[in-house]
Amino acid sequence: MLATVNTLVITGIEAQAVKVEVDLMTGLPDFILVGLAQAALKEARERVKSAIKNSGYEFPNRKIIVNLAPADLKKEGSHFDLAIALGILLASEQLLQPLDPGLYFAGELSLDGSLRPVPGVLAMCLELLKSLADCAFIIPPGNSQEASLVSEVRSLTAGNLREVCAYLDKSAELDPASSDETVPAGGSIPDFAEVKGQETAKRGIQVAAAGSHNILLIGPPGGGKTMLARRMPGIMPEMTRAEVLETTRIYSVAGLLNPDHPLIDTHPFRAPHKNASSASIIGGGRIPRPGEISLAQNGVLFLDEFPEFSRDVLEALRQPLEDKVVTVARAQATHTYPADFLLVAAMNPCNCGFWGSELECTCTPLQIQRYLGRISGPLLDRMDLHIEVPRVNYEQLRERGQGESSAAMREKVIRAREMQKKRFARHKIKLNSQMRPAEVKRYCRLDDESEMLLKNAFDKLKMSARAYDRILKVARTVADMEAADNIQLQHLGEALQYRSLDRKYWRN
Repeated sequence: MLATVNTLVITGIEAQAVKVEVDLMTGLPDFILVGLAQAALKEARERVKSAIKNSGYEFPNRKIIVNLAPADLKKEGSHFDLAIALGILLASEQLLQPLDPGLYFAGELSLDGSLRPVPGVLAMCLELLKSLADCAFIIPPGNSQEASLVSEVRSLTAGNLREVCAYLDKSAELDPASSDETVPAGGSIPDFAEVKGQETAKRGIQVAAAGSHNILLIGPPGGGKTMLARRMPGIMPEMTRAEVLETTRIYSVAGLLNPDHPLIDTHPFRAPHKNASSASIIGGGRIPRPGEISLAQNGVLFLDEFPEFSRDVLEALRQPLEDKVVTVARAQATHTYPADFLLVAAMNPCNCGFWGSELECTCTPLQIQRYLGRISGPLLDRMDLHIEVPRVNYEQLRERGQGESSAAMREKVIRAREMQKKRFARHKIKLNSQMRPAEVKRYCRLDDESEMLLKNAFDKLKMSARAYDRILKVARTVADMEAADNIQLQHLGEALQYRSLDRKYWRN
């Protein structure tokens, strides 16, 4: 007898419907799995066999053929276990009820028949929401909170194979997926009030957060570059529901959701090590997975010791910084991952770290030039702000008062973003950093005095056209911070001050 069960497969961060077709044939006992199944899926035979037997059913002593259709789509993951087991029980007529065509299943089987959570359930729910009007999705209890984020899809939880079979036989009901609202979201973000001194750097970070501008922090060791970067998510506005679902979906596919709180409702902060590979940062690998730039979606990607990253990694960042997506091409498939993040990079001015400070630098001019040369000009152009972070003196460290808090800084950022939201209401963009040439021309007009200042800076610093555009975008954000309708001379002047490498280090 032939049986068909619906499930889904993850491709990139999207899901696609798959039919599990099971046929029992005469011949020597065998279990044949076809349809481009990967290693973890091929091991399903032993899990399914033990789960069926330990759940009180018989495993057919016949030739079993399992086809995963469409056959030309690569299948990977253990969430096919439940659908395969149900297909075998239906084909062997141990389950007599015909399946509703709107039923979908996902879950990994333990040897005792219990269901374990699987990655990618949120992406599957979003696909069902998009393509099917009336369906039910049966999942393990460990994925309940994740599935409840898409309340429009009727998700049901089952603890084991017997519960699923009882539901299909209409002898029992399953509990709907639900969210535990009492579970805390996790650790809090440190406050900017704890940072001593560095008022200029804090202002630059505030501007970067207001317009989602990439920022490069330059200064000697121990100046507070990492402290500043780690506090940046705390001054960004609350995530919208669309952003929450988008970011949570990526973490779900990557299998990185916290089972106690499977909801990414705060801006992510990702800080990969400088020895990370290009695949781990950009995405890809033998089995393509989202990289750090995708895990930082709607959040912050912090690259400490920026010049120490491999050149392949640094140059691979150029395209995602412009397009906000990254495409990973493989022989059998091409996956596109979102990469809309705010890049915060930190670096020393030289190998020893003390060039330009009051401490003695032991580097030669050639060593300094080589160190700075690890960051290419095109990549440097994509950094909107270059902020100097000097050493903090003793008096600043011993100050009893606290600086401006993250809450106060956040209010200013929110006001600036509200101005941008109104300005771009009829456009497909949201923030100043996303402005295209047409929007730059329309919303970044300069008066004669500002025009002359920018022309002199452009000629003296030998700026590129990209750097010119980014200065105007930053100036527009500075004006928004001051609630000004037009860019004024002081706004442009501040934006030019945020180009330290152009001004002091890079083009000397």
